[in-house]
Amino acid sequence: MHEKSIALLNKGLADEMWAVHQYLYFHFHCDDQGYDLLAELFKNTAMAEMRHVEEFAERILFLGGKVKMKASHEVADIHDVRGMLEKAMEMELAAVKDYNKYANQCSTNADAASKKIFEELVGDEEGHADAFGTQLEHLDKFGEQFMALQSMERSRSLAGGA
Repeated sequence: MHEKSIALLNKGLADEMWAVHQYLYFHFHCDDQGYDLLAELFKNTAMAEMRHVEEFAERILFLGGKVKMKASHEVADIHDVRGMLEKAMEMELAAVKDYNKYANQCSTNADAASKKIFEELVGDEEGHADAFGTQLEHLDKFGEQFMALQSMERSRSLAGGA
């Protein structure tokens, strides 16, 4: 009865799994480069995406479906901050588009609860896109100074907050 919704939920889950992996990868590389604030942004976003995975899985199980725990894409091997932020923006905007479409399809399938999950996640993904967009704007506006400020945050904490 809910096969179509289960398939959509599993598509969303696969994309969220990919986002978790991708953002943790970016977190590790930003942390390694001393960009603590960006590392924290990617880590926090990955954690939010994990909660989305959980929401999808719980709904799939409620509908009697099988949860498919496989990421939809491989992690992109990106090490420069601009590339990371651009990839993150691309991912979030694609999720917004897909989740709006999936919400409408769930509505057509008379599955209001799954529709609501997708609609709520659209807002979350828009918030993530806004956060990444703001960082790209800072990078455009301040260039290397922005990256230097990122590094200074680590230096400040290593010096004991001085």
